[in-house]
Amino acid sequence: MQVYQRFPLRIVKGEGSYVWDEQGERYLDFTSGLAVCNLGHVPPAVKQAIQTQLERLWHCSNLFHIPVQEQLAQLLVENSCADQVFFCNSGAEANEAAIKLARKYAKQVKKTEAYKIVTFTQSFHGRTLATLTATGQKKVQQDFHPLPPGFRYLPYNDMDALQEAAGEQTCAVLLELVQGEGGVIPAEPEWVAALDRLCKKHGLLLMVDEVQTGMGRTGTLFAYEQYGIEPDVITLAKGLGSGFPIGALLAKAHVAQAFTAGSHGSTFGGNPLAASAGLATLNEMLHPSFLPRVQELAQYLSNGLKALAESKPTIKEVRGKGLLQGILVGEGQAKAVVDAARDKKVLLLVAGPDVVRILPPLTTSKTEIDELLNVLEACC
Repeated sequence: MQVYQRFPLRIVKGEGSYVWDEQGERYLDFTSGLAVCNLGHVPPAVKQAIQTQLERLWHCSNLFHIPVQEQLAQLLVENSCADQVFFCNSGAEANEAAIKLARKYAKQVKKTEAYKIVTFTQSFHGRTLATLTATGQKKVQQDFHPLPPGFRYLPYNDMDALQEAAGEQTCAVLLELVQGEGGVIPAEPEWVAALDRLCKKHGLLLMVDEVQTGMGRTGTLFAYEQYGIEPDVITLAKGLGSGFPIGALLAKAHVAQAFTAGSHGSTFGGNPLAASAGLATLNEMLHPSFLPRVQELAQYLSNGLKALAESKPTIKEVRGKGLLQGILVGEGQAKAVVDAARDKKVLLLVAGPDVVRILPPLTTSKTEIDELLNVLEACC
């Protein structure tokens, strides 16, 4: 079905930071499969883990204990502020589960009738009916009315509007700490701190959508670590499985208790293959040198983009966090820049009509970043 505006490329092979088309042309892939291939394409450790699991067991359903799933869950809670994990298959499913958990927690644990969830304009939380309603963009919701009730939208990074979050029927707040799809807009630390205080004061769950920002993308394993907060709920997907579909809902124990047997589930969630991919991916990212190197590369990329902006009036602003960067270009010009870069064998993304989104693999090199900068200089 014609739901994608596809690039005129047929990708058949990937390795590291590069992909190849049917004609054998090589492209530097700074889309990382939409922030999925954080270890690059076909990372050896993940490839080996999947191949080993293929010889053992593919699927058995969550009616049985799955040891590799338990290992992945244990590693996630040991390296986050969460206590329990639910596995699913995508970011939308993880956010859908978070919405259900917030409402069930309000009713079953807090004994209230609160059900509304506050999200923010220009956010993006998924394509299911509930998560597209949670998304603060009308273009995503167009023609899908009537939308399910229970969502309110506030302006992002607006300190004055925060008090409106604490309505009597509000049970939770859901936000991204960098709005990727919404234009690569980082949350301001003071605003996040105020939001955290407000949630604590009024007993609201603070739920952070780390589908794009998690798994090392912003320079720490999770973006929330850079804001001095501990969310009640975290959602993950994208980079968790290095391209193998997997999502996860993480929650603190007092919140997770609302999900009792039969209240939620997933046939394929956390199956042995997906969990093996996730475990191998996370183990790679937990090597002591991995995240410091990501931070070094992120600084190198940011410095290069800012230097480029100083010499190119086409570039109005550079913004982002870690290896999730965006450049604000002339009005409506993002697609033109992306198309021109692709002609020069570098793959980039748009984040709205005015922003070019740059998502290198976390395993990229300074040489590859220089290749990007040279191409951007020619395209802008």
